[in-house]
Amino acid sequence: QVQLVESGGGTVQAGGSLRLSCAASGSTFTLGWYRQGPGKQRELVAAISSGHTASYAPSVEGRFTISADYAKNTAYLQMNQLKPEDTAVYYCNALSFRGDEYWGQGTRVTVSS
Repeated sequence: QVQLVESGGGTVQAGGSLRLSCAASGSTFTLGWYRQGPGKQRELVAAISSGHTASYAPSVEGRFTISADYAKNTAYLQMNQLKPEDTAVYYCNALSFRGDEYWGQGTRVTVSS
């Protein structure tokens, strides 16, 4: 069982930046971030493998950067040029080497216009 603890959410004005962190209690194969905005389905934002291959949703590419320190089992999401449509609860996601999937409790990001 892997536990994920997120931090770094908050409220920021449009154009601002936030950095989210996700600490995993054990080793993982991939770490990623999903988000769920008001009235929307949960969607993948970015993910990074233990080989440091990263992928992004088209809506955030060029503005968000995911990174990970797998020695510390920690992932980060640097969010720049934030837009009101980025407002959502952001969830850390992890896949173990066995294929088990884990979720964090979520951290809220609010971008005001």
